Amino acid sequence: MELRHLRYFVAVAEDCHFGRAAARLHVTQSTLSTQVKALEREVGGPVFVRTSRRVELTEAGELLLVEARRTLAQADRALDVARQSVRGETGAVRIGFSGIAVLEGILSTDLHHFHQAHPRVELHVTELPPAAQVQGLRDGTLDIGYSPDNGLSDVDDLVRRRGVRTTLSIAVHHDHPLAAAASVAPADLESENLVVYAADEDDMTVLDRLGTAQRARVHRVTGTLGALVLASAGVGVAVVPAATERIGLPEIVYRPLRDMAADVEVVRLSRPDELAGPVRAFVSSWDRAARVTQS
Repeated sequence: MELRHLRYFVAVAEDCHFGRAAARLHVTQSTLSTQVKALEREVGGPVFVRTSRRVELTEAGELLLVEARRTLAQADRALDVARQSVRGETGAVRIGFSGIAVLEGILSTDLHHFHQAHPRVELHVTELPPAAQVQGLRDGTLDIGYSPDNGLSDVDDLVRRRGVRTTLSIAVHHDHPLAAAASVAPADLESENLVVYAADEDDMTVLDRLGTAQRARVHRVTGTLGALVLASAGVGVAVVPAATERIGLPEIVYRPLRDMAADVEVVRLSRPDELAGPVRAFVSSWDRAARVTQS
């Protein structure tokens, strides 16, 4: 039995007439009659009593009508839910982010705009280092990533969109000698214990940008708060994005880094050829926001 058999049956039951039902369904009366007979073979007996003037339901037909309407309504709901998902109106988007994306405001701005346009889509956010975001996108446990570019490598299989750029600063304990300086140059850090963000033990991108050969006393951390904890403890000088200054800690002093070879950029990551409707809608919202900004 197919759904169309039930739809034809319900139409005849409601119109009590094969001709009117056929016209409503945009099929010929003979086609409708053939489909109803096929349904009756499935049932094992008649569902209609046919007279010269009207069509009436049998007892089996009365029972079938209740269940047929329920089945068709459920099928319509299922189809509607699927269509809403394809259009990006329902479902979920799983987002991995680094702390800098929050501090720079890019993540909260994107989430706000998307939620305003798609209020029924669930948003799941998890703070993760760049390497974990990349892996999550590849294995399907994440849909979107927000990561500093200094923690990324070998991501040609993903789509990377530019986000916001930020300069670097240092965070030191308030009684550290560098706390008295108005700004700090990379050369000032050559003799310091450094606390740097690194995706793994081989990640030297922050140190490369500092342009210093000092590698002996480096503490690598995978998050902004970890860097600030070590700096506040006096373990070393934390090299952090300038937006980190928005985190006010009693023992911490921030100073800008000058004479840097390059800034840090927060980038948006996604998979190419994304199939999930809500995720495609989220990615599309980036492009719309970019067009609004340019105009």
